[in-house]
Amino acid sequence: MRELVGNTNKLIENFKRRQLPVIWVRNEYRPDLSDAFPEMREKNVRLAIQDTPGAQLHPDLLWSPSDITVIKKRYSAFFGTDLDELLAELGATDLVLCGINTHACIRTAAIDAYQRDFRVFLAEECIGTYDDEHGRISLNYMDGKIAKLATVDKILSLAESG
Repeated sequence: MRELVGNTNKLIENFKRRQLPVIWVRNEYRPDLSDAFPEMREKNVRLAIQDTPGAQLHPDLLWSPSDITVIKKRYSAFFGTDLDELLAELGATDLVLCGINTHACIRTAAIDAYQRDFRVFLAEECIGTYDDEHGRISLNYMDGKIAKLATVDKILSLAESG
């Protein structure tokens, strides 16, 4: 996790220095789980409950209160959020995805972004999963089709060249 956070911070620092937008996305659910996944409600899985540390971004990430933050309730950052509108306001055409889990949140966000005609990059050193097999399968499915798997250095090189 330390390496993933460090690589993500490297990307964030460079994006902010270049005045490129950074949008943070995190899960957050009501204490009664009324807005959670059916499985969470059925099994009383209490993760990412509002006003608890589990609903916050990793404390070592270079997030600041002035940054744009989107709260999501499902895997995709697009589902039930105002992310579409935010990206339209920013005039975004390309998205770089970082985070966990590759086989769930990253994959669904990448698919949703691709279906909205964004060019999607997966920051190789900035994504991770607890399920290596499904993570590998998801990367194989996405890379070169709906997204491009690229190193942080490659993404920064592309950002620098415009």
